[in-house]
Amino acid sequence: MDWAGQADAALARYRDGAARLGELDDPDQRQRRLTRLGNAAWAAGLCLLMDGRDGDSAAWLRRAAERYRESWLEAPPDSWGRPIGALKALLLAGEDATEAAKWPLDAGAARAESPIGRYAGALALLVLGRDAEAQPLAATLEGRDGFPRDVAAALAALAAGDGAGYRVAVASVLRSFETRSDFLEDVAVADTVLVLQRLAARRGLTATLPASARLP
Repeated sequence: MDWAGQADAALARYRDGAARLGELDDPDQRQRRLTRLGNAAWAAGLCLLMDGRDGDSAAWLRRAAERYRESWLEAPPDSWGRPIGALKALLLAGEDATEAAKWPLDAGAARAESPIGRYAGALALLVLGRDAEAQPLAATLEGRDGFPRDVAAALAALAAGDGAGYRVAVASVLRSFETRSDFLEDVAVADTVLVLQRLAARRGLTATLPASARLP
């Protein structure tokens, strides 16, 4: 995989979109453009991470989180992908995601009807170390149509401090990334695995995973 080339392409998309951001007066068009900028910065950050350029990667992941936050302010209700993207970006950048975890919770993510909303809530609670609250919320995702069972199991295991359960679940998540063909911005990286491993490291539960083309 030409990670450097993919990073350059993502950076070009970002700079082109950013140069034209000031042309937009309509709030809806602006929040959509900000989201696309967040996605491009996220793609650049992941590609740079895979290319071994950790410092540059962290800078672009931080920028992705900033753009997702800006887009959230003008986004329609239940646009839970924005806070999820910001939390993931900050975790992978090695940044403190405490403040980013508060805004989906303040918006009611933990009480959301949709699985994606509850995912945002569970992720935020784990970031904040509120595992006792995250555990029952993650449990509500298990068996829900449209949400990956292994991701739900990994979240629940992290919240419960269940190392054995986490190792089984995260290995399944990695296998799912190795067999899928659909990736945000076409960046074939197991980003969810990387995020879960960051959360696991805080709890002393990091799993040893096999070498994979989907991981750095």
